Amino acid sequence: MMTHREDHMSEQLFGSQSAPLKIGVREFRGNLTAYLRQARQGNTILVTSHDEIVAELRPPSPSYRPRRQPGTLRGRIKLSDDFDQTPQDMLDSMDGPL
Repeated sequence: MMTHREDHMSEQLFGSQSAPLKIGVREFRGNLTAYLRQARQGNTILVTSHDEIVAELRPPSPSYRPRRQPGTLRGRIKLSDDFDQTPQDMLDSMDGPL
C-alpha cells in the first residue's frame, strides 16, 4: 500500500508526459534518482522553492557536432616508409651522458 506522498509522486512521475512536472526542493532531494531517470526519459522537471521555480531539469539537447564517420579518411593519409624507425642521431643522443 502506498502512502499519500508516494502516490502523489507516482502520479507526477508517470502521469501526463506533456506538461513539465513541478516539484518542491525537498521532494526533489528525497527522490533525486527517480527524477533524474525521468529526465533521461525525456521529461522536464521544474524544481520550486516557496512556489518559485528555481531550477529546470531536462534532457540535454542533441549535440550539434556531427557524429564521427569511421573510414571517412581512408586512402587520404599516407605514412612514410621510415615512420617507425628512430633516426640514428636521436639514438646516439640517448646513449651519451646526461
